[in-house]
Amino acid sequence: MSHKPTVLVVAVALVDTDNRVLIAQRPEGKSMAGLWEFPGGKVEDGETPELALIRELKEELAIDVTEACLAPFTFASHTYEKFHLLMPLYVCRRWSGFPRPTEGQTLKWVRANSLKDYDMPPADIPLVAMLRDLL
Repeated sequence: MSHKPTVLVVAVALVDTDNRVLIAQRPEGKSMAGLWEFPGGKVEDGETPELALIRELKEELAIDVTEACLAPFTFASHTYEKFHLLMPLYVCRRWSGFPRPTEGQTLKWVRANSLKDYDMPPADIPLVAMLRDLL
């Protein structure tokens, strides 16, 4: 068995007052373009997952989130062709600002029981059922 690098990526289920979840469609030119995912990104060296998420949400959606509003929920562990993905998923119900796409992605607020209707990366799929049970 060949060893693959483990990549730590952090994601969040932003849940609005209507109990809908924000998903983003990966823009053209990125790997897995066209697939829908939870906002987030790579954890840089020296960053905690929470700080990485706060930074990514500011960059990707122009919103401000505090660490206290990030509740650890579950995680994905999935082997892709070239790497193994470890992805903690947080739930966040409070932020300041209005989420808007700053990197060319498409955003959509979706009911938890409709998430299954969107094509997502393989690592995200098991998270959908858990979110549906939570919400």
